[in-house]
Amino acid sequence: MLTVKYSADFENLDAIRELVGEFARRAGFDEKTVYSIQLATDEACSNVIEHAYKGIPGGEIEISCQTTDEQIAVIVRDHGRVFDFSSAREPNLSPQLSERQIGGLGIYFIRQLMDEVRFESNGEAGNTLTMIKKKAGKV
Repeated sequence: MLTVKYSADFENLDAIRELVGEFARRAGFDEKTVYSIQLATDEACSNVIEHAYKGIPGGEIEISCQTTDEQIAVIVRDHGRVFDFSSAREPNLSPQLSERQIGGLGIYFIRQLMDEVRFESNGEAGNTLTMIKKKAGKV
């Protein structure tokens, strides 16, 4: 397992994407799947920065990656505001793109891109988002 901590700044998203992408490549995921894992991780971290730590200086994001022969788990931890991930509603995708509200698709993308998504909030221990992607043929 690999764990790295970053300050909760948008400037660190490139480094986080690269870390997760390299870990997924070494675990044997193809480039299309690597991109999906990176995009889901980017959305998760963006939500932490924008919502959990909004107005709270000095926030930190901890990224952990672990693999088995069958899957990768990307775990995003923070100590920001609690958000009930399960309460997020499905977005209305029927309006034309130009008529849609900006934002609000991050959780939808995470759920679509990953095979399993779990969120826990444990008070002092913070918030933990676990995203799992299974290798092709292992679903």
